[in-house]
Amino acid sequence: MLNYVWLGLIVFAVLIGGWEGHLKEVADQSFEMAEYAVVKTAFPLIGIMAFWLGLMRLAERGGLVTVLARVLRPVLCWLFPEVPAEHPAMGSMVMNIAANMLGLGNAATPLGLRAMKDLESLNLRPGTATNAMCTFLAINTSSVQIVPVTTMAILAANNSINPSAIVGTSLIATACACSSGVLTARLFAKSPFFKLPPVAAAPPAPVSKDEPAAANVGKSPLKESTELKPLRWWGVMILAAFFLFFAGLFLHLFFSAPAAGAGPVHSPFVRVVDGVSLLLIPFLIAVFPLYATLRGIKVYEEFVDGAKEGFDVAIRIIPYLVAMLCAIGIFRAAGGIELLSKWLSQVLHLVGFPTELLPMVLMRPLSGVGTLGMFTELVKQFGPDSIIARTAGTIYGSTETTFYVLVVYFGSVAVKRTRYAVIAGLTADTVGVIVSIIVCRAVFGLS
Repeated sequence: MLNYVWLGLIVFAVLIGGWEGHLKEVADQSFEMAEYAVVKTAFPLIGIMAFWLGLMRLAERGGLVTVLARVLRPVLCWLFPEVPAEHPAMGSMVMNIAANMLGLGNAATPLGLRAMKDLESLNLRPGTATNAMCTFLAINTSSVQIVPVTTMAILAANNSINPSAIVGTSLIATACACSSGVLTARLFAKSPFFKLPPVAAAPPAPVSKDEPAAANVGKSPLKESTELKPLRWWGVMILAAFFLFFAGLFLHLFFSAPAAGAGPVHSPFVRVVDGVSLLLIPFLIAVFPLYATLRGIKVYEEFVDGAKEGFDVAIRIIPYLVAMLCAIGIFRAAGGIELLSKWLSQVLHLVGFPTELLPMVLMRPLSGVGTLGMFTELVKQFGPDSIIARTAGTIYGSTETTFYVLVVYFGSVAVKRTRYAVIAGLTADTVGVIVSIIVCRAVFGLS
């Protein structure tokens, strides 16, 4: 599927550019986007991924990933029946989904890439996406976001009287989008068109003379996590004090209302989520190495070993980023988005679709930066508290840059045959847009 999408973007960009007289812009943009993919996208990811993959290594070695996966085992086993219940991928996916829900983009991407690596370890067909990978990508491209922090910040910066008004509408829209993405992935997984042929059973691995075959029976993938030192009573006391410290910080943030005229007063729900979002990353940065140390792990050595993966992953995804970002860039430069908007606007107007939102909706699966710029322009043009701005904010908070996510995640494990992942992601985006418009009209009215 991704082959046809990429080919369509390239061919139509050249044809539209020639028709509209934008061939020079198409050529220039191809070079600019190639540089952007490497210099401003892949390279900045190296440090971020090295740091978070190092922390993830500590969480795995210390046993926290295993504990988290066991707590959510019923849901995970239903979503990913192909993945063994005790496999590290379960914990990695949970941590990635949780980071996405709280809007922690810098942390969510490295955790998601680690989850894809864990899923690839179960892949019997290298280069082809498994059902678990497609479902995981569907969740990522439509992840339930509790509070759309970026959207609220833009509305507040433009003097909105209630920037948190879109929290409820975004939550409804993103929940519907995520549900549709997961259901689409589950349906296509059973479709004969996407059914994968059986794989011949691999020959049994040779058994070492020093290790009897019975020793391998029932061995857990998280063997390192099961051979840890027990947590002593004083370790429990240290962890309890650490948790109490962060609980005090959370209460301080919750009850510290802004002074009169200093900013908007948020609802208790928004204050809770804002407090969690602010404290979660510092909490994880400290609790992973602290817990691992208390379980007898050499944290510095393990962190360095985990961080080494960051550079390798960033280099591995460069060809995939260059291919997709160049195709998207030249399609935009050729005027493809504007032309699609012009063709579709009259038809969509008949069914009540606000045509002012169409360029942003078409841009959303392709470019996060471009969508953010269009959303900002809509806020300035129509006002931060207009139904257009609030609907645009709800759409931005309930959809994702689908093609970028697919390219980065699949590229990190060299998967080229993405099967139905694109369809599931675009289905989630479409449902998110439709529900956003319906809910915003119901909540904010037509004025």
